[in-house]
Amino acid sequence: MLTVLLECRDNEPELAYTLAVLVSGAVDGLVSDVIVLDHGSRDGSARVADAAGCKFLDTWDLKETLAKARGDWILLLEPGARPQSGWIEEVLEYASLAESPARFSPSPRFRRPFFKRLTNRTGVLELGFLMPKRQAAALARPGMDLAALAKASSVRKLRSELIPAWVIRERR
Repeated sequence: MLTVLLECRDNEPELAYTLAVLVSGAVDGLVSDVIVLDHGSRDGSARVADAAGCKFLDTWDLKETLAKARGDWILLLEPGARPQSGWIEEVLEYASLAESPARFSPSPRFRRPFFKRLTNRTGVLELGFLMPKRQAAALARPGMDLAALAKASSVRKLRSELIPAWVIRERR
């Protein structure tokens, strides 16, 4: 049903947080596979991905990776991002009814401080990115990363909230 793609570089603790949340999606039959696309990690990211049963690719092409993905829908997440309660049901419903990309809603409990919101641009994957696999495959180009893929489409907003990855990075 759903393939989750994450890009990482030395994101061992963040990756562990995200993968722990995705376990419930796998148990409920929503998440069929998780693929971690690495950018030269020197920490234990590969071990974390392996222990969670993920594919860990240290060399990859996005178009080829999408062709091998088992899900009909693709969820792009940053390591450290954690969808909140109700996400499984909402993604299942959305994928069965819609054909356009979507993002999670920001969690009001984890908003950036006012001045940081003014000075820091939010990342394109900060709220995740859900899209049909066929659309992702059509947009993928050689050398493209996940952020570039997410910029290529307009989106709708899901009701489910997501705690962004920056929350974990700021707490370290």
